[in-house]
Amino acid sequence: MENVILEKQGHVSIITINREKALNALSTAVLKDLEEAVNTVEADKDTYCAVITGAGSKSFVAGADIAEMKDKTVEEAAEYGAYGNKIFRMIETMHCPVIAAVNGFALGGGCELAMSCDIRVASENAVFGQPEVGLGITPGFGGTQRLARLVPAGIAKEMIFTARNIKADKALAIGLVNNVVPAEELMPTVLKMANGIAKNAPIAVAYAKKAINNGLQTDIDSAIEIEVKEFSSCFATEDQTYGMECFVNKVKEKEFNNK
Repeated sequence: MENVILEKQGHVSIITINREKALNALSTAVLKDLEEAVNTVEADKDTYCAVITGAGSKSFVAGADIAEMKDKTVEEAAEYGAYGNKIFRMIETMHCPVIAAVNGFALGGGCELAMSCDIRVASENAVFGQPEVGLGITPGFGGTQRLARLVPAGIAKEMIFTARNIKADKALAIGLVNNVVPAEELMPTVLKMANGIAKNAPIAVAYAKKAINNGLQTDIDSAIEIEVKEFSSCFATEDQTYGMECFVNKVKEKEFNNK
């Protein structure tokens, strides 16, 4: 992969968009490498948490590659939008939690990429926005859908309709990000969180993610049925037996086996 770096630290996989000179813009080549990286992480059941970030200190992902997009036909644009959405949906439905470490610009496709992750932590210099209508298009990688699910619909509409960017403190205030930290503390903070997640029973975390994501798409009664199914499924795992035995026996240091 020329445009994405994939590394692993313990049970945490780190995906870095590595196109720093272009502010990590999402060209088709970048999307293809991102898809390969996501597939690799998804196939690695020894990964209990994943992190997505951008190379350098200026940009997470500054958006899609406008020069590549500008001459597309309607049919080509539909194919491009469907491809980006496919990859971001893959991220959203990965077996493990995914944390976006937003280190600078997260505009257009970059904001959409961050929103496809489960948790977003931003550096103080992060900037978020959906500037597409200023270019004569709409968001095309899930922005109109995920933004209105993460923040109040009126706020989402304001961001998209005005095409104005917001800074990290505003993103925190509206609930778009979970936390804002100084730039030098971003990756240590994110990796501490990722390793904290990875210490818990990975099957239980995966089932909890599935219950939350699926439950949000339906009514409360159906969502409770989803939760009961995932809850009861945990009782077929070795991790449930081990975790509860540790609790009863007051064993503080645990190491789950993902079984």
